[in-house]
Amino acid sequence: MPPYTIVYFPSRGCSESRSLRCVLILHPHTGRCEVMRMLLADQGQSWKEEVVTLDVWEQGTFKASCLFGQIPKFQDGELTLYQSNTILRHLGRSFGLYGKDQQEAALVDMVNDGLEDLFRRIARQYRHILKEGKDQYQKELPGHLKPFETLLAQNRGGQSFIVGDQISFADYRLLDVLLNLELLFPGYLNDFPLFSAYVARLKSRPKLKAFLESPEHVNRPLAACIKM
Repeated sequence: MPPYTIVYFPSRGCSESRSLRCVLILHPHTGRCEVMRMLLADQGQSWKEEVVTLDVWEQGTFKASCLFGQIPKFQDGELTLYQSNTILRHLGRSFGLYGKDQQEAALVDMVNDGLEDLFRRIARQYRHILKEGKDQYQKELPGHLKPFETLLAQNRGGQSFIVGDQISFADYRLLDVLLNLELLFPGYLNDFPLFSAYVARLKSRPKLKAFLESPEHVNRPLAACIKM
């Protein structure tokens, strides 16, 4: 049996090898879980997924059983976690993906919190971006991405990770955001050479590359309402 299970909607979004008994319960779209999948895949972990359809969710019984009335839900043995950023931090600590010291850990948290703000901004405008405001939002992208571009450039001239010299859970989160933006705005990375090279480096990691090329990832819609 795989050591992990994910519970969420049927969408995208959501170092050491040890036996963690994990369950991730999810909806069948990308949402918040693809970053968890990328992290687990790159770290050589297998996982089980329990998909919650929108019909089941709207019936209310399963929703009422979830702390905060939200998913994803993540089970690690007897430990049950909700809140996607809590899950990411847990995985970061579990696999040594939280920087090499307290200073780097603080920077990793800062990047993740900034990406959370960006994720929420995109989520609020998602339907509008697809239907009417794509060109205007693309013009605003440089401003939204500037903080992360600055941090990347400050770390070894943009030739390493977002923090330090080893991958962290913030890198998977940033990669997830950049790849999702590529779905919304094909070719936009051409205007961001540092990000373009960064994405290419991460995508070349063998286990992550295999996951990103898998039918499960490629065919998973960005959101429950619209398949890209």
